[in-house]
Amino acid sequence: MADRAAWFDSHCHVQEFYEPDPSVLLRAAEEGIAGVVCIGTEAGSSEQALALAGDPPAGGPAVYATVGLHPHEASRGIEEVAALLDAAMASGHRPVGVGECGLDYFYEHSPRAAQRSVFAAQIALAKRHDLALVIHARDAWDELFDILHAEGVPERTVLHCFTGGPAEARRCLDAGMYVSFSGIVTFKNAADVREAATMCPLDSMLIETDSPFLAPAPHRGSRNEPRYVPLVGACIAQLKGVDQDAVAASTHDAARRAFKLESP
Repeated sequence: MADRAAWFDSHCHVQEFYEPDPSVLLRAAEEGIAGVVCIGTEAGSSEQALALAGDPPAGGPAVYATVGLHPHEASRGIEEVAALLDAAMASGHRPVGVGECGLDYFYEHSPRAAQRSVFAAQIALAKRHDLALVIHARDAWDELFDILHAEGVPERTVLHCFTGGPAEARRCLDAGMYVSFSGIVTFKNAADVREAATMCPLDSMLIETDSPFLAPAPHRGSRNEPRYVPLVGACIAQLKGVDQDAVAASTHDAARRAFKLESP
């Protein structure tokens, strides 16, 4: 595998289907994925992510974890997640980020006021612990940036699963954020996302699967896995007219910087 590019999946939820399918990470390693970040969405999934990062499978990629409360779960309040984060930071298996957190005004599974409150609280947690902030944003760009402006953008902030266009990407870049592209960039109806990816500098770009969701073409509609992240990278390479290895190397390096990783 030495002659293959080393890819990095900066955002996935494999901890939530790892127990029934532990081979998912071994399949990722076979496709050249060197590392993955397992993202927490509430206390339970965050604990699962931390456990997997603390005991990854032999022969699989390096595994990292975040602790966070998704805007869908904002009604639960931040207390349980904040306590888990404090405990994890004092343990030997520290998380690399806070989130995913943010605003989702498309589904509104939690009231907007609760979403805004727990988002602001998680910005503060990321700053306090010097961790990356992982943001989820859907149909709420203006309020998202209002809160970031009021609270201050953490030094290392990732806008995950980018669904906007060039204007929204420019706002992220101007705020010093990393922009992460998922399998959506391969979808036929995602012209705005592809235009944003084309204009986004490689050194400010991450790639992800968001697995088990949003499988890239030609697997759209099936369960997503980290092994498919090279398909996202291949699409980015085609859009930018560069070699796939350049995208693998650049996005891998950007992930290391975003999450302050010493390896892989």
